Amino acid sequence: MNADQILAEIREANLSYLMLAQSLIRGDREQALYRLGISEDTATLIGTLSPAQMMKIASGNTLLCRFRMDDDLVWGLLTSHGKTAANDQVSRLHASILMAGRHAEAA
Repeated sequence: MNADQILAEIREANLSYLMLAQSLIRGDREQALYRLGISEDTATLIGTLSPAQMMKIASGNTLLCRFRMDDDLVWGLLTSHGKTAANDQVSRLHASILMAGRHAEAA
């Protein structure tokens, strides 16, 4: 993949992310705040963006979304390597609780 292809992929991912975020925010704001890991102010801003503004923001060369699980504990819980199906459910629930707590800390 060359640099132009990578930039095109980033722009497409950015636009998709903004469109999804805006849809989530308009549909169920509280769920959107949790699922996106964003603040009230950011949700208000994203929720009011026009299509032209979203295109302009998406056209940058920096990826807008980021991974919320930035530590080994959460990654380990999400991937559940070698665990049974029952343990997998518990691990995913535990990971969700940890990420929800981090969202509350950021707000």
